[in-house]
Amino acid sequence: MKQDHKKTLQQGASAAWPICLGYVPIGLALGVLAQKAGVPWWAMAMMSVMVFAGSAQFICVAMIAAGASTPAIILTTFVVNLRHVLMSSALAVYLQGVNRTFLALYSYGVTDESFAVNLTRFRDGEWDRWRALLVNHCANFIWILATICGALVGQFVPQGALGIDYALTGMFICLLVFQLQGRIYIITGLLAAVLSVAWYLLIPGDSYIVGASMSAATIGYWLKRRHRRSR
Repeated sequence: MKQDHKKTLQQGASAAWPICLGYVPIGLALGVLAQKAGVPWWAMAMMSVMVFAGSAQFICVAMIAAGASTPAIILTTFVVNLRHVLMSSALAVYLQGVNRTFLALYSYGVTDESFAVNLTRFRDGEWDRWRALLVNHCANFIWILATICGALVGQFVPQGALGIDYALTGMFICLLVFQLQGRIYIITGLLAAVLSVAWYLLIPGDSYIVGASMSAATIGYWLKRRHRRSR
């Protein structure tokens, strides 16, 4: 039994460390930006604990710096995080029959990065909920720590230094590249890019993020089903 627990810990930590490694510079960058926007370190810590969503936190900090109203910030971050509905739907297949307490603890730690790592391993068939949970919360701990450190040292970092405002974009590009495993995935990714740009130009606001993602994912799913039937 102890060997099984040890193996679970080792495999979960091994899968989580690339995410944690990526979260360090991004979390530091967010903390620095938050400090520049006038957000105190303790508020940054609370945001990382209660929200734990890098893209939403970056947007929130940017809107605070721009003087946006509280309702506007809440609505925007809510729309941005609607993608978690799609991610949760994909993961639900592998978490059937699990009690609600575990699901609540697991869902709290779901991010784009942990979703990508866990879903890939679930599909390979050599993964379980405990390893997946460990991935989520290892990443969660490092993210909270990195954002707090960034907020504390932010006063010593010049405005716009080191390209820190590009950190999250760079990480999403890396995640996308690793997901493009096959022609259908490449087509879906390109379609999402085209739709998001067109949506952004035609419809004001941030609805293009969810709209383009859901539209491209739906078309990608249809293409995948059609490809399977043609075999």
